[in-house]
Amino acid sequence: MKHLVALAILCCLGFAASAQTPNPSYNKALADSLGADAYGMKQYVLVILKTGSNTTTDKEKLNSYFRGHMENIGRLAKEGKLVVAGPLGKNDNAYRGIFILDVKTIEEAQKLVETDPAVKAKIFEVELYPWYGSAALPVYLETHRKIEQQRP
Repeated sequence: MKHLVALAILCCLGFAASAQTPNPSYNKALADSLGADAYGMKQYVLVILKTGSNTTTDKEKLNSYFRGHMENIGRLAKEGKLVVAGPLGKNDNAYRGIFILDVKTIEEAQKLVETDPAVKAKIFEVELYPWYGSAALPVYLETHRKIEQQRP
């Protein structure tokens, strides 16, 4: 019986070792520059923007908040802190959009979202979650800049 258990353990170890194969395209310098772990992933913070408590209908104020919101998005992207941003379609949760911030902690993310005029004015409220995703996310923005015909 002991031999069967030992054989089973050895088979499992052998299978586990063979299931992970090195990537021949691996670029250590690139992985290191992006903060990638062994799986090419890293920690971010996902921000869900949802309808806030400010229900103003003053078009001038709303335009100002949204202009500031878009400028803040641009600033955070240029600083390399914001790697994904976009609106969500209609839904039952009052979710309006998402950000993926290239920071490691909720506290860092909270400080960044508080720089958004629409968040400050309570047009948006935020939910923040740790999120584990591809460390390559920040480099897609270079390609995006080459395919957008107009900038906001």
